[in-house]
Amino acid sequence: MSPSLAILTLAAAAASPLVQAGPAATITASHELDIERPSETIVLPWSEINRALPGALIQRIAVKDAAGRILPYQVTNIAPLAKDPKNIGIAYGELIFQHNFAAGEKRAIFTVEKIDTVAPPFPVKALARFVPERLDDFAWENDKLAHRTYGPALGAPAPAGSSKEVLVTSGLDLWFKRVPYPIVERWYNKGHDHYHKDEGEGMDMYNVGKTRGAGGTGVWDGTVLFTSKNFTGWKVLANGPVRAVFELSYDSWDAGGTAVSEVKRFTVDAGHYLDRIDSTFTFAGKPGIDIAVGLNKTPTDKGQTPQIAVSNKAPGILMQWVGQASNGAMGTAVILPSATGFTEDPLNHLVVAPVASGMPLRYYAGAAWSRSGEILTGQDWDRYLVAAAARAGNPVKVSVAATP
Repeated sequence: MSPSLAILTLAAAAASPLVQAGPAATITASHELDIERPSETIVLPWSEINRALPGALIQRIAVKDAAGRILPYQVTNIAPLAKDPKNIGIAYGELIFQHNFAAGEKRAIFTVEKIDTVAPPFPVKALARFVPERLDDFAWENDKLAHRTYGPALGAPAPAGSSKEVLVTSGLDLWFKRVPYPIVERWYNKGHDHYHKDEGEGMDMYNVGKTRGAGGTGVWDGTVLFTSKNFTGWKVLANGPVRAVFELSYDSWDAGGTAVSEVKRFTVDAGHYLDRIDSTFTFAGKPGIDIAVGLNKTPTDKGQTPQIAVSNKAPGILMQWVGQASNGAMGTAVILPSATGFTEDPLNHLVVAPVASGMPLRYYAGAAWSRSGEILTGQDWDRYLVAAAARAGNPVKVSVAATP
């Protein structure tokens, strides 16, 4: 499997003696919305930094905001094991950092400076990993939410006389968090099922089963949803501290007489309740097919007597708000900007869009929990989703220039 991309980061204190001002590049980020945009991810090609700040080394830079505060950042590789024999930055892909745009703030200025010391690391707030020790799960998280989905070992039949768990599904699972630090490693180390009780960090209380879970896909023929089995391949492309990127691949399945395969690319950013997912479907014999993205109709543990409110609205926002007897309330959602309609099958609420073979379908999926202390009501969740859809439709524009 591919190694994670290079992540080189910087100290968190602007007054740190490690940071010494030198030649700099100026970054301008702008957008057209009036709303606030917390944890907005700023992404630009490293080649632009290299052009504006020749000789900059990714382990010897500081990214600062207009007030001089040092910002966490990461730099990705163009490809795994890419080479840079002349040490001029050609192996690096993107510089990534974040900014909290206040309401009405449509422009922000940043600098990238050379420093004389090696930049120490920032805390990781977005990460993903394969979990072979638990029947080849794949798990990912940021500071708001954690997820997992399932590989072929979980779907394999149980040997005679064994107690092996068996689950065949390409649905996406949720782990709800009450803390900003990573919990995936800690929870797996606790042992299976221990994290079904909230002990202060959060809990696994979401039900997937044979459903789409919170954002799984399938081929929709107008009546029946044809779904893949467990993922069969994985590749980590970036792994924090600000953004994690990975791919999951699904073997071909029969979608009503059409063979379809899928590769999903997940982009997981710190500070967000929704992940960006780009699903690419490959098939032949048709100009296009309809894809449905789903939310499980029965997402709670047994005994929670849920009260589920579902709403659909443009642009392709499918939302649930789920009240529970003892586990707080949770919201789940899919935003599919190219949606042509909403529907359902016996297991899932669905939002539908057409795709062509080989062309990625972009959507956003995730959840929030009232016990996290930020999104407390269905109205809060609705406002968050409307703002997220607006942000997706109005990306930040970024330019770079050498500082005079």
